[in-house]
Amino acid sequence: MTNSLPERAADTTAEEPWPVRTLSIKIADYVDKMSALWVEGQIVQLNRRPGAPTAYVTLRDTEVDMSLSVTVHVNTLDAMGPGIGPGSRVVVQAKPTFWTKRGTLHLDARRMKPVGVGDLLARLEHLKQLLRSEGLFDQRRKKPLPFLPHTVGLICGRASAAEKDVVENTRRRWPATRFEIRQVAVQGPGTVAEVTEALQQLDADPAVQVIVISRGGGSFEDLLPFSNEALVRAAAAARTPIVSAIGHDVDTPLLDFVADVRASTPTDAAKRIVPDLAEQQRGLDQARAATARALRDRVVAERRHLEQLRSRPVLLTPATMVTSRRGEIVALRERAASTMTHRLERTADQVSHLQQQLRALSPLQTLERGYAVVRHADGQIITAAADVEPHELLRVTVAEGDFAVRPVS
Repeated sequence: MTNSLPERAADTTAEEPWPVRTLSIKIADYVDKMSALWVEGQIVQLNRRPGAPTAYVTLRDTEVDMSLSVTVHVNTLDAMGPGIGPGSRVVVQAKPTFWTKRGTLHLDARRMKPVGVGDLLARLEHLKQLLRSEGLFDQRRKKPLPFLPHTVGLICGRASAAEKDVVENTRRRWPATRFEIRQVAVQGPGTVAEVTEALQQLDADPAVQVIVISRGGGSFEDLLPFSNEALVRAAAAARTPIVSAIGHDVDTPLLDFVADVRASTPTDAAKRIVPDLAEQQRGLDQARAATARALRDRVVAERRHLEQLRSRPVLLTPATMVTSRRGEIVALRERAASTMTHRLERTADQVSHLQQQLRALSPLQTLERGYAVVRHADGQIITAAADVEPHELLRVTVAEGDFAVRPVS
């Protein structure tokens, strides 16, 4: 290996590599150029030796499983009060430092401040208003729960009381209920990722018709993961109806607002996802009894109506209808015969009168008085003497026949 080393990482090769010390020094130089910054996280470990001026803190991200080591002066810790310890959420002003001997990155804290509940509430309120403006809390987006789901998806803590409450109370109400359970972390930095993954798995299962996300009570900080924006948006995007059963009635994480149904407790969730078998049986029995009662009442009413019909005179003595109408029919027949007779007599008189008029107007009457009709041989009537040729054969019609004549000159 030559004494001269490449100046840049890109110039290193298998023949000319950097020693570990060189890489560590290079990284340390690069990190040292970074400015001091503010970072937020949760204290998960705090080591403080009696009499030592420096304490060692492990600061973990509040949403994912990532952590950094932090060194902080004990006076800085003492200034925050006795309540600071594992589980506290803090913001730290620190300078990144790289320890070349161990090859580790840590933060050299200069100031440390607890994140108060007021700050967290302000952030949650801002996120709440943002999600509301996007319509994620709109009632029109809420999906109705199925009356009797085939399979219930349950997301809960490992061996948690919430799981027991949901499962036992649900099966007490409807014993045949089938569960698809996903046990996940419901507290700590892994909560958001694990709950979101379980939610997506159950949502993709076509057999699961409703999903319950359940957790028992806890402090405000313990329930913060269920107000995480990523988790809330994942719940809003789910196609399966979601029941949120987080904490107690006074707890209102943002998941409650985007869920299709909010249950005040895990026990309340069981009451909402399945009907009560005993109650349904009672309702069925009552409906059956009401139907039988209504049927009996209908039969009695119809029988009474039939008796009323049978008691009428027309049904008691059916011949009454015939005898009561017989006189009317005889009268109508007599009236019709009389009317027809009178009409025929009037018609006969009219016919006789018309015959007389016709006879009076008939040419035969004229012929009977001695008149005659003279025609040419072709039948044309002669009305003037000038129309007759000498010796022309003419035909003369009289009252009682006709004959031929020839006129002389």
